[in-house]
Amino acid sequence: MQSKLSLDPRLIEQARASARFVADDVQSYIDLHTTVTVERAVCRLLGIDLVNADDVPLPNVVVDHLAEKESLGQGAAFWVGNAMAETGLDPQGVAQKAADGELDLTALPLHSEEEIQAALQAPVQAAMERIAGRRRRREAFIAAHGGEKNGPWLYLIVATGNIYEDIVQAKAAAKQGADVIAVIRTTGQSLLDYVPFGATTEGFGGTYATQENFRLMRAALDEVGEQEGRYIRLCNYCSGLCMPEIAAMGALEGLDVMLNDALYGILFRDINMKRTIVDQYFSRVINGYAGVVINTGEDNYLTTADAVEEAHTVLASQFLNEQFALQAGLPEEQMGLGHAFEISPDVENGFLFELAQAQMAREIFPRAPLKYMPPTKFMTGNIFRGHVQDALFNITTILTGQKIHLLGMLTEAIHTPFMSDRALSIENAQYIFRTMADLGKEIEFKDGGIIQSRAAEVLGKAAALLRDIESLGLFQTLEKGIFADIKRPQDGGKGLSGVVPKLPGYFNPFIPLMKGGWKA
Repeated sequence: MQSKLSLDPRLIEQARASARFVADDVQSYIDLHTTVTVERAVCRLLGIDLVNADDVPLPNVVVDHLAEKESLGQGAAFWVGNAMAETGLDPQGVAQKAADGELDLTALPLHSEEEIQAALQAPVQAAMERIAGRRRRREAFIAAHGGEKNGPWLYLIVATGNIYEDIVQAKAAAKQGADVIAVIRTTGQSLLDYVPFGATTEGFGGTYATQENFRLMRAALDEVGEQEGRYIRLCNYCSGLCMPEIAAMGALEGLDVMLNDALYGILFRDINMKRTIVDQYFSRVINGYAGVVINTGEDNYLTTADAVEEAHTVLASQFLNEQFALQAGLPEEQMGLGHAFEISPDVENGFLFELAQAQMAREIFPRAPLKYMPPTKFMTGNIFRGHVQDALFNITTILTGQKIHLLGMLTEAIHTPFMSDRALSIENAQYIFRTMADLGKEIEFKDGGIIQSRAAEVLGKAAALLRDIESLGLFQTLEKGIFADIKRPQDGGKGLSGVVPKLPGYFNPFIPLMKGGWKA
């Protein structure tokens, strides 16, 4: 890509090298630890599902059983595989016996590594094939309906709390022109250390992320996609205390986009940093293999920090999220690195600053399908001004080649969008994207002008910040509150007790297979 900003390539490489050093340093911690939700994700991939008599998910039952026996560091796959080799049961049968109190997984005779691996081969391959089949189905659907859409994907949120009502609204949004439907999670689910079971009809501010809800919505979008003659992508959230579990469920049920950030849970949900760092790795391994596009959460920084003064922290986080994703084998083409149109309308030349930030992200991450978020912080309830703010946001997207475009709502700050609000937002975006389709190719930026100077300033500050993070280490950086002005202690927050050092002989059968790369 030819640079319109005349960015210094040496400075970009310096920033990327610093982020790579930080990611490598953190990976040395990840490689020595697992977590309760990583092991529950392994259980789910092995086919363990359902709940016990007290409605506790069986993956939780198995992992809690191993944790109580201080044996989780060996890995759930080791103990489940050993029980399979000993009893001849499948993983679901092993879990059910453990739930019924009929089987102590750690008290069985130990089999050889070869016998355990042989016992696990069928369920592991079944999971890999199911995920691969979902990915092939997506790609075949897209190919059969004219290929990928040129230009931005129109991304819309539905979230009534009732999955069946969500389906009605999602179908309506798809028929209005949406390309991605995001079912936002019910408030607080990210802090639950388990995944609810089955279809749900109650939620506050969103709908529970469950495997059955994923299945129902995927089927509904496939139905409307056939009617509309185009593929409709489904998005949900695999952040929080169950990050890899929800990634696994999404992969099994054919989700296409997942909110998945290395730092978001630490900063905005006060989840322990060590827990999050380990969890994000396996979640991204899964997403990489499943062909899921991740969305990172840098836009959230600007809800607490000033978008002009702290723009460089957004870019620094994008560099870090890129390197963490690469560590997990997730390719650049699946990195929906996040940013947002959140500068106050009262700032002189604020639109030029927004343009500089968006163009800079596009040039620095040329293969990433960037996720661009609409104005929210300075939406006042004045629907006429809000519609104009959204129009300027839409213009920035088409001028700078953003890909995942979360539509702004003129009724932001008033109420949850009506279907009519979504229709107006889609109409606004489609009008601008159509009439300005190639305007970005026609525009050059003045050498040394406001836009180039702003981009150079932000890049310089981001590179300097990443040098500091390289010196401090990520954990100490988070303790100092460098991102979003939020400080988090290394041993504080939620979920630290679920971090477990790996014991000799630990293995996770899915990581080497999934990181081995996708083969069509």
